[in-house]
Amino acid sequence: MFDLRDIIESLARFLDVEYTVLIRKSVAILFIWFGAWVVNQLIRLAARRILKAVDDGDDSTLTLREKRGQTVAQLLRSVGRVVVVVVAILLTLNTFVEITPLLAGAGILGLAISFGAQSLVKDVLSGFFILLENQFAVGDVIEAGGKSGVVERMTMRVVQLRDVEGILHFIPNGTITVVSNKTRGWSRSVVDVGVAYETEVDMALGVIKDEAVKFSEDPAWKHRLDGPVEVPGVERLDDNGVIIRTLIRTVPGSQWEAGREFRRRIKNRLDHEGIEIPFPQRVMHVRLDSDQPVPPLFGGPRP
Repeated sequence: MFDLRDIIESLARFLDVEYTVLIRKSVAILFIWFGAWVVNQLIRLAARRILKAVDDGDDSTLTLREKRGQTVAQLLRSVGRVVVVVVAILLTLNTFVEITPLLAGAGILGLAISFGAQSLVKDVLSGFFILLENQFAVGDVIEAGGKSGVVERMTMRVVQLRDVEGILHFIPNGTITVVSNKTRGWSRSVVDVGVAYETEVDMALGVIKDEAVKFSEDPAWKHRLDGPVEVPGVERLDDNGVIIRTLIRTVPGSQWEAGREFRRRIKNRLDHEGIEIPFPQRVMHVRLDSDQPVPPLFGGPRP
């Protein structure tokens, strides 16, 4: 059996301190780390309360308020945990040695490091202003640093993006100069529908507009749309057909799914109406002199 008193006395002799002093400092350290644990639990509780306060009960879409709350809660947990651990370590050291000279030396060392780690300082400052200006939040689909994807995690130094292929990109905040947020406020899907030149354009426009009205009034999709589907008209005349543009304004993040569904409906409707979708084709003109014989085609008889 181990005697706790003997162990503590041996430790006191090793540290060259009195037994009562070691007991007192040990109790102080226990209180410090117990307090750190309590503060960390309070931080986690505050983060959960933030998530609960912004939750609207609809898991199909993330509102701007929910995204903002998730971002703040995530940063509160990560930054708060680091601050609590650092303070607890400093208070623990203060029970054995005077930390004022250490803090002064750490300040000088930090100043020296800051000159050699300017990129790190730039990343932290950029992350602070990204959060302050609410440029994007966790759950947004953005394009930044030459990469595009869903924001999975944000810290004061990096942003983590998950692209459509499942690749996770780590982008330092200091390298982000332009951010394109694809899910802020409202979104839009641009669907260009091509019809053959032989098709009567006005009839094709009428069919597409009718299908747009049906899609806009569909109960399964109406709550995801931010207004009726627009059909401005003929967008351009391509080499192979006439392009008719449709604009689908949706709630943030639903533009890709709405665009795919509308293309499916348009394809079925055009097939039902007998309207041909254009395919690549070329017209070749062969010019021959009048005194030359016409060459055989497709292996025909030669003169």
